[in-house]
Amino acid sequence: MATAEKITPASGLEISGSLTPAFEDILSDAAKAFVAELAERFTLRRDELLARRKARQARFDAGEKPDFLAETTAIRAADWQVTSVPADLMDRRVEITGPVDRKMIINALNSGARVFMADLEDAHSPTWEATIQGQINLRDAVEGKIEFTNPRGKRYVLNDKVATLMVRPRGWHLEEKHACLNHHPIPAALFDFGLYLFHNGKRLLSRDSGPYFYLPKMESHLEARLWNDVFRFSEEMLDIPRGSIKATVLIETLPAAFEMDEILYELRDYIIGLNCGRWDYIFSFIKCFQLHAENVLPDRAMVTMTTHFMHSYSRLLIKTCHHRGAYAIGGMAAQIPIKDDPEANAIALEKVRKDKEREARDGHDGTWVAHPGLVPVALEVFDQFMPGPNQLERTLDDLEVTADDLLAMPAGEITENGVRSNVSAGLRYLATWLDGHGAVPIHHLMEDVATAEIARSQLWQWVRYPNARLSDGREITAEFFKSCLMEELELVKHELGEAAYADSNFEHAVELLRRLVLSEDFAEFLTLDAYTYL
Repeated sequence: MATAEKITPASGLEISGSLTPAFEDILSDAAKAFVAELAERFTLRRDELLARRKARQARFDAGEKPDFLAETTAIRAADWQVTSVPADLMDRRVEITGPVDRKMIINALNSGARVFMADLEDAHSPTWEATIQGQINLRDAVEGKIEFTNPRGKRYVLNDKVATLMVRPRGWHLEEKHACLNHHPIPAALFDFGLYLFHNGKRLLSRDSGPYFYLPKMESHLEARLWNDVFRFSEEMLDIPRGSIKATVLIETLPAAFEMDEILYELRDYIIGLNCGRWDYIFSFIKCFQLHAENVLPDRAMVTMTTHFMHSYSRLLIKTCHHRGAYAIGGMAAQIPIKDDPEANAIALEKVRKDKEREARDGHDGTWVAHPGLVPVALEVFDQFMPGPNQLERTLDDLEVTADDLLAMPAGEITENGVRSNVSAGLRYLATWLDGHGAVPIHHLMEDVATAEIARSQLWQWVRYPNARLSDGREITAEFFKSCLMEELELVKHELGEAAYADSNFEHAVELLRRLVLSEDFAEFLTLDAYTYL
C-alpha cells in the first residue's frame, strides 16, 4: 500500500456516515488519507470543468449546436494508437452490469459473461450504507471469498471461473456528502475510485488481472484528461506500475460523441475502449436542446438504435475505436425474463437477439446485458458473427458521419401511452431509488437512473412546448400530466396495499417528479435533487 511519506493531505477526511467495524476497515486511516489526497489535488479542476459544462450549455441554449472541435483537428488527423489490452479483457463479447449488492455481484460474476461491470453509479442508490457495503463486497469478490445466504437458507458462492471485474464510479457531477475535506463534500468519483483502487489494485495485479474501470458521464476530452492525471498520480502514490489501471469510457453524452478521438487520445496510456451508453445519450440529447421546441423527441419507445442519429453515433464509435486500436462495446439490453408468460418472453428475447445481431454485424466487439438470463442469447449472437476475440480489423474506412448525422431528428409521434409510460417509469423508479435500490424492474425491464432521466426530461419538454401535442391533437398540459401522475399513484396503491404503500417513498417520489417536470428550469441531473432525500 501507499506509504505515509507519500500521502500527506493538508487536512484529514471528515466522515459523517455511521462506522461499523467493517466500515472502519474500508475507511482505514491510510485509505482515508489517500482519498483525501485525491480530493485535495483534483477537486478544483473538477469544479472548473463542471463550470465549463454550464457555459457550454448556455451556448446551446442560445442556439449554438454541438460540432467537432476545430482546435483538435490535428489529433483526429494524426496516426496514433491506444495502449495494449490486458489478457483478461481481450474477449469482451458479452458484459453484464448491475449494482454492488452482495448477491448480485456473485450472480453476475457467475453468469457466463466475459465481464461484469459493478456499478456504483446509475444502478446504485448512493446511501452511505449501500456505498460502503458495496466497497466491502467488491473487496471480498476480488479476494474470492464473497458469499451470501438468503433468508430461506440458500447459499451463493463464486464458481471456479468468473467474469472479469470492472467498476463504474460515480460521475464527475456527483458528490459524497458523508465525506468532507475542509468541510466541503468531495467528488464522489474520487471517493469511489480511490477506495476501490487502494484496497484492490495490487491484489488484482498479483492475480494476473488489474484495476479496471468504466468512466461515466464525461462531456469533453478535458474531463478525460483529468481522469488521466488521477490515474497517473494514483499509480505513483500506491506504487502500482505505470499503465496498470485500464478504463473504458461510456460515450453517453452528446458533446462527448463529437470528441471520441480526443477522449481516447487523452487517456491513451490507460484506455482500452468506448461504450455506447445509449439511454443516457438520449437524455443528453434532450438536455442539450432543452430550450428548443424544434428538437422535441417522440415517444421514448420510438427512439431506438435504428433511428438515424442513434445508429450514426454507434457506427462512428466503432470506426473511431477501431482506427485507434480500442474496443467498441455496444449498448444495454434491459429486458428481464418473463417467467409467467412464455409468449411475451419469446417476443422479448427476439428483440434482444435482433439488437445484438445489429451490433455484431455493425462491428462492435461486445455488448451489454442487464440480467444473467440474457447472457446465453447475446453470446450465441456474438459467437455466430464474431468468431475471434474482437473485430478490430473492421475499420469502417468508407464510413462518413457528419454533425448533421448526429443531430438528425427522428420521426415519430407522442402518444398518450408514451406520456403515461414516462410517468409510470419516473414515479416507480424514483420511489425505489429513494428506498435505496438503484436497479429496478419495471414492466419487465431492468431500469436505472438513465430511464428516469429520459422520462422526466421528455415530460418537462412536452408540458412546456405547445407543438409537443399528442397524436390525436391534444395539448400536453400541466394539468394532464398531474392527472396521469395521480392515476399512476392510485395504481401503485392498489398494487402495494395500504400497509406497504404507507411504508414506501411514493409520496416523496410524487413530490420530486412533479417538481422536476413542472419547474421553470430544467434540472441538470435528477440525482442532484434526489440525493438530498437520502
